[in-house]
Amino acid sequence: MSETFRVCALYPELMNIYADRGNLLVLERRCQWRDIGFAVERVSFDDRLQPERFDLIYIGGGQDRDQALCARDLVTRKRDAIFAAVERGCGILAVCGGYQLLGRSYRLGDEQLPGLGLVGLETVREPGPRLIGNCVIETELGGRLRLLAGFENHGGRTYLDPDEQPLGRVLRGHGNNGRDRTEGVVRGNVIGTYLHGPLLPKNVWLADWLIERALGRPLEPLDDGLEQAAHESAIRAAGIDPTLLDTAVYDDLA
Repeated sequence: MSETFRVCALYPELMNIYADRGNLLVLERRCQWRDIGFAVERVSFDDRLQPERFDLIYIGGGQDRDQALCARDLVTRKRDAIFAAVERGCGILAVCGGYQLLGRSYRLGDEQLPGLGLVGLETVREPGPRLIGNCVIETELGGRLRLLAGFENHGGRTYLDPDEQPLGRVLRGHGNNGRDRTEGVVRGNVIGTYLHGPLLPKNVWLADWLIERALGRPLEPLDDGLEQAAHESAIRAAGIDPTLLDTAVYDDLA
């Protein structure tokens, strides 16, 4: 194995309540099946993050108390290293609570958690029910219109700055805030999203996109019959008939 895909899992003992380990397992298997090396390093509170060591930094979701602990450590001890990693081309995949920490802050009533400020967004815990349910979005990630499916469960409402690009447009579900039909954020090699359950087993094309971006080359195709069935099942769970997945009808689905 001359190539190795190197992943940093941030705070895996706390930020993992939405089956987040499944995302790491998918990345590992997709590499192994192609004879690509895979290495994951768990980085937590007492650990130094070395920006030159990784191709992808992954952070999942957590409860409010755990998220607050991680937020302060991220900002005070790891922020500079994360910025340096992104600058040298490392990708970031941040899901749910991890996504909220990419922005400037997350306001929960009288408490305001600091964010990395890596992208321009604010998250606010507003009055009203949690945004929960199956969600499908259309995205042009990688220059091709595709669907991402997952499950969302968040009390915070996220608002992007006008110059930030959402990961996609909501066809079913709530998305960032339940109002503007945006979901997630993407800036270069940084991706944040509320979609989990977990995300990558339901959308293996995204796992391959992350690996391809790190290696700088296309990947050999795999026999993805089961993976495609899982993708279609997640789409169906959101109330969309997979047989209608022609780009010409996306507007009718929204």
